[in-house]
Amino acid sequence: MSHDLFEAARGAMAFAHAPYSKFPVGAAIRAEDGKVYTGANIENLSFPQGWCAEPTAISAMIMGGARKIVEMAVIAEKLPLCPPCGGCRQKISEFASKDTKIYLCDEAGVQKTMTMEELLPFSFETELG
Repeated sequence: MSHDLFEAARGAMAFAHAPYSKFPVGAAIRAEDGKVYTGANIENLSFPQGWCAEPTAISAMIMGGARKIVEMAVIAEKLPLCPPCGGCRQKISEFASKDTKIYLCDEAGVQKTMTMEELLPFSFETELG
């Protein structure tokens, strides 16, 4: 099932607005409702006021009515297996479990699978989950 997330993330990357970094990124989330939500990075001249691809996809998920990330794929045009940045890792963990799979992709597809626990050990936790 990760292949469709790879395709969705790659498709989302085409919508990136990255005129400053020239570093397009795409992300795709499968939520608990079974739907796939996508996002791309959207830069702003006033760094760091832009959005990374991962929180853009999370926003689409929330606005679509879902609240739980089941699995997620991330792809960057210029860096194979580009992991989410530190801030994005915490944002993802807000809506994921420790076992949520995060797929790191290159132009050929999913090349590495990590759990949220591997990506962000010792993350902040609350009683909300």
